[in-house]
Amino acid sequence: MYSRFDFPRYTYNDYKNWKENWELIDGFPLQLTPSPAPKHSMAVVNFITQGKNSLRFNRNCNCILFTELDWKISEETVVRPDMMIICGQAGTDCLTFPPVLIVEVLSPNNIKQDRIIKFDLYREQGVKYYIMADYTKQTVEVYELIDNYYKQVERNKFLIDKDCEIELDFEEIWK
Repeated sequence: MYSRFDFPRYTYNDYKNWKENWELIDGFPLQLTPSPAPKHSMAVVNFITQGKNSLRFNRNCNCILFTELDWKISEETVVRPDMMIICGQAGTDCLTFPPVLIVEVLSPNNIKQDRIIKFDLYREQGVKYYIMADYTKQTVEVYELIDNYYKQVERNKFLIDKDCEIELDFEEIWK
């Protein structure tokens, strides 16, 4: 018998068949907002442009930038960061290992998700750098994984791999 607090849990197979945009955290679906605000979209585009341009300067870099790619953490957890950089090959349908760097652009509707739920999830999964950008305040927070905890740091250069470093100009993100 179910109590009123028993909610159905879903898996990656369910997730693949959904029509709308969702993320899946521990089997519970979280619907993404229908379309981000123009300032949100512009910030994501600027992060992608800067990241892609910065990666080009690294000759022997085996790292790739993705946007809107599903990262399947487990059968019950799938997220889709605004931008991520991975080193290695992504799978054919989704990413199955942690990115080195993730950027999430905060929106009024997703602040709790990005600041609390994903913050803990990315830390637990070993994401080296987590960048949260708030377009309403035009601020950027950078967190680096140090001794299994995120520490807020002041940096705009990131060592992604032994042969790969990127630099981001946070002031340019808002232009």
